[in-house]
Amino acid sequence: MIEFKGRHFERDVILWGVRWYVAYPISYRQLEGMMKERGVEVDHSTLNRWVVKYAPELERQFRSRKRPVGSSWRLDETYVKVKGSWKYLYRAVDKAGATVDFLLTAKRDRKAALRFLRQAISQNGAPRKITIDNSGANTAAIESYNAEHEAGIEIRRRKYLNNIIEQDHRAIERVARPALGFKSFRSAAATLAGVELMHMIRKGQLRTTGELRPAKQFYALAA
Repeated sequence: MIEFKGRHFERDVILWGVRWYVAYPISYRQLEGMMKERGVEVDHSTLNRWVVKYAPELERQFRSRKRPVGSSWRLDETYVKVKGSWKYLYRAVDKAGATVDFLLTAKRDRKAALRFLRQAISQNGAPRKITIDNSGANTAAIESYNAEHEAGIEIRRRKYLNNIIEQDHRAIERVARPALGFKSFRSAAATLAGVELMHMIRKGQLRTTGELRPAKQFYALAA
């Protein structure tokens, strides 16, 4: 259960604000105005603190309830600007488009790609094959993992097969666009965790006991 004690605002109001921000392409000032129209006076800086604190906690809750993914992955990275510098969001989806995992890193190299691969495999198990572009760093990371763990993950370089993840990047970028130009790495990582969480919920990746709308699935993660 996520702890909300000691907060000036009620749990439902906080979750409401967090969900809107990570679900739609809006700025904090726009969200402040939307909340005010509904009778909630909350400053945009407070909304930012809610997202940074609670989005990663909700995403961690999701991980324990996430549906299994397939064994054929598409791996790629996209760019995120933090304090004026480009950082890298590593992402993977399976061949059906379900999100495997994601990780924001400061660099784009073998070490960063291997860190992401280890995280993804620890959460989802090792895939049979991974499709990548011609990235030398990603190739080296998979080869390193295979050598370290005596694994036999097949590496495929088929750019057209990676269209599915390139399209998936756009869904994340569209929502995150108003926040691009993050002021800190922590804020970027937290916000993207929330955006990825809502994207996975919309794709039906949360195990549920009934037919709940995405918004209710999001709120249920806090229970």
